[in-house]
Amino acid sequence: MSGNRDQLLSFFLAQRDALTRFLARRVGNPDIAEDLAQETWLRLATGTVPQEVSNPRAFIFRVAANIATDTLRRRGRASALLASEDAGSVVPDPAPSAETRLIDRDRLRALEQALDALSENARTALLLNRIGGETHAEIARRLGVSESMVAKYIAQGMRRCRDWLHDETQK
Repeated sequence: MSGNRDQLLSFFLAQRDALTRFLARRVGNPDIAEDLAQETWLRLATGTVPQEVSNPRAFIFRVAANIATDTLRRRGRASALLASEDAGSVVPDPAPSAETRLIDRDRLRALEQALDALSENARTALLLNRIGGETHAEIARRLGVSESMVAKYIAQGMRRCRDWLHDETQK
């Protein structure tokens, strides 16, 4: 058995560069491939070797491939474990920042001022349509006006709010 081990180790030394390139392609990192080649040497030198190996190159490459597979699995499990442990620390806080809250509060105040500047019918039509989800026909019945007048009220309200918000943000 010692003669067979010596033969494999000699063959390993002759094929080391090819084996390292093979491992580098397998794991995608030449530094890790070097470590895996060294581990392959140790496994051949200290592990159980079959009494007869008909194709030493295939045997050595199979041992190295198995070591690479085991290493990739271990690293994958470790990465998954670290990712799950860190998952809570990388989730952004969904709450708006203080600055965003201030800007939103100012915009809401400006929108309220724009709505207050509208006529009662235009304000009611706009709010019933945009907030209440009512149709033009429903609003027309409620206000006692035509559907085309409701459309005009809503358009007027939208224009007024847009212009008011634009003017307020320019200040």
